[in-house]
Amino acid sequence: MPDSRHHDPHRSDHPVHDHGIYPCPRHPEVRQEGPGACPKCGMAPESQDPSPAAPGEYACPRHPEISRDSPGICPICPNGCHLRLSARGDCRLELSGHGCGKGLAFVRTAFAGRQRIMVPKVSAGHTEDELRRVAALWGITVAALRPQLMPAGSPERALFRTVVQDDRGGLFVLERIPAAARRAKLRIISTLEHLSRNGLARITPYRADVQGRYIRRHCRGYWQLVPFVPGVPLNRGKYLYESWRAEPLSRFLIDLKEKSAGLPGFSQEGRFSIKEYIRNLLCRIGEHAPGLLPRLGRVIAFLEEDFMGIHDSLPVGFCHGDYHPLNVIWGRRDIRSVIDWEFSGIKPEIYDLANLLGCLGMEHPSSLTRGLVTELVGRLRASGIFANMSWDHLGQFIVALRFAWLAEWLRKDDRQMVALECDYLDLLVENHDRLARQWRAR
Repeated sequence: MPDSRHHDPHRSDHPVHDHGIYPCPRHPEVRQEGPGACPKCGMAPESQDPSPAAPGEYACPRHPEISRDSPGICPICPNGCHLRLSARGDCRLELSGHGCGKGLAFVRTAFAGRQRIMVPKVSAGHTEDELRRVAALWGITVAALRPQLMPAGSPERALFRTVVQDDRGGLFVLERIPAAARRAKLRIISTLEHLSRNGLARITPYRADVQGRYIRRHCRGYWQLVPFVPGVPLNRGKYLYESWRAEPLSRFLIDLKEKSAGLPGFSQEGRFSIKEYIRNLLCRIGEHAPGLLPRLGRVIAFLEEDFMGIHDSLPVGFCHGDYHPLNVIWGRRDIRSVIDWEFSGIKPEIYDLANLLGCLGMEHPSSLTRGLVTELVGRLRASGIFANMSWDHLGQFIVALRFAWLAEWLRKDDRQMVALECDYLDLLVENHDRLARQWRAR
């Protein structure tokens, strides 16, 4: 997630117009006139105003010929800003993406005087010549920069990234990474290489340079390169109920379990424990937000009744660690690539399924008993890849993993999402037995 800082926006003489209908991207049934936070989830709505842009209303500071009638990001900046705005419950906007200074200045100007904007640390952009020299380390002759293409995955995990096209038409993502992340990135690179050699499909290994190195220091930082994989955007209002997605999602988990056997660099001694994570989080909540503990009392009691005692006995295996449909590059009817492996490692074997179901239910609780989820659970049960003990505690594990998301909302001081997460936790606890019965029936 981005390392956000507080900044006061600068004033602007340009007026901000709020005309148009804005549906929430997460809850399309929520529609309002003018921009503002969704009352359900706090996300920024997306304009559906069909009127043409008024020239000169908002202009890119780097390309003044690019203008529009509402705030946005210049589509042709060579730094490939890919900045994203999300509304918080405390009337602030959080900006994520790599820190192109001109892009940040544009956003501050566009929202001047309206809302406080939280932005990540600014990093310098890179000239076209610099990017060409970096790509040449991998033997790539850059024919064109393609900043209008947005790489999939979380932009905050890189200081800078952009897409380049080589002289044969191939597309690649150049990423500048923090120096402190080198070891973790090399672990991911090694993991993907091993899985690829073992025959795991639907992943995209990083490219080695002409000397066999994956991370190179050049042009003020450390760089890595990976092929660009285009995809089909998810329809956020429909994908939760599209049963066909269960087959590729389940097939990938089945293949991952098989192909990750003997994966070097991981041991059960270093496995992640959600039990310890929850207990440490509750200690921090007690110190910094003690008023939240009574609100979580019922959920904590639910986990203490059984789950916390058996957690250390759950069968373990190698897991992606953040497996859900938004970390998948989709084709028309299949997975093209599973991305964002930062949290991969040895965990309870049913971790990825629990995280996936928890994320789908957070999008809309009704999805947990319909289409995609029921078909996915049925396919994985039939495959036999998980032990009965793991299935018996799936619902409890979903509840436990939501504490990691709760920690994220607390870190961001997003009170609206904290409240929403607490409501979701209560809903999962209240419906645990019903969900367990329905999933067993599959």
